[in-house]
Amino acid sequence: MAIEQLIEDLRKGTGLTRAQAAVALGKLKDGRASKALIEALKDSNEGVRSNAAFALAEIGATEAALPLARLLGDPEEWVRKSAAKALGILKADTAVSLLAKAIEDPSRIVRKNAIRSLGRIGTPDALHVLRRASAHLDNSIASMAKETLLKLSGD
Repeated sequence: MAIEQLIEDLRKGTGLTRAQAAVALGKLKDGRASKALIEALKDSNEGVRSNAAFALAEIGATEAALPLARLLGDPEEWVRKSAAKALGILKADTAVSLLAKAIEDPSRIVRKNAIRSLGRIGTPDALHVLRRASAHLDNSIASMAKETLLKLSGD
């Protein structure tokens, strides 16, 4: 399917059609879809928001870092998870402080993706957050942070 038709589906289709269009656009890895996918981060359908977040990472749309970071506050767990994961794939160092806050998210899957993304970003600030998290009172957060740091050290 042509990129133009997928963008049209993303903007005007049913919820399922919009969500599927976001996935397809990500797989195409065509930067022309970035603007429409960034707009889709505000969609009323959480599946569309989640899929658009991941699609932007697949495309490598670094310009989406700020809108993606805003999704870390989305009411839907899977949207927050996708945003956290996408920020890591994009190595969005501007999102380190928001990913640090996401380590405290009530959802384990969001916390896990925030920690992994901090590891992928790998800047001194991100590593500082991971070292601090490795001493967290919540053992699940501490162990995820330690595991990520261990992988980064190559041991």
